[in-house]
Amino acid sequence: MRQYQELLRVETRGTGLLELTDEVARIVRTAGIETGMVHVFCRHTSASLLIQENADPDVQRDLVAFFKRLVPDGDPLFVHQSEGPDDMPAHVKSALTQTSVAVPVAGFQMMLGTWQGIYLFEHRRRPHTRQIVVHVLGE
Repeated sequence: MRQYQELLRVETRGTGLLELTDEVARIVRTAGIETGMVHVFCRHTSASLLIQENADPDVQRDLVAFFKRLVPDGDPLFVHQSEGPDDMPAHVKSALTQTSVAVPVAGFQMMLGTWQGIYLFEHRRRPHTRQIVVHVLGE
């Protein structure tokens, strides 16, 4: 079994979804692994990863709107505010989603469905530099 790993640095523009599919696909091709698995991991507690529809941008807008309503910034419920009123809500949103995704690899490419894409979900309002570890293993 072979392994390949790369660290992506992603610049976000604040709250929203940023598609990583093409960049992860490039890493899978670079790894030269025909059959296996790609694991994508977000090294942060106020951002997360999703596999979601990539055809209609309304899906991403609706997801952001839903999470804003579900966990609003500045909610008086939260004590932790050392980094601002959007910090604790960002941690909750990250806990409700996921920090990693895994996708099977076959024929040197990810086996995503037709309308699926891999997204970084930035939960903070201001731009951040996020680190994403992409690990490919197989043969």
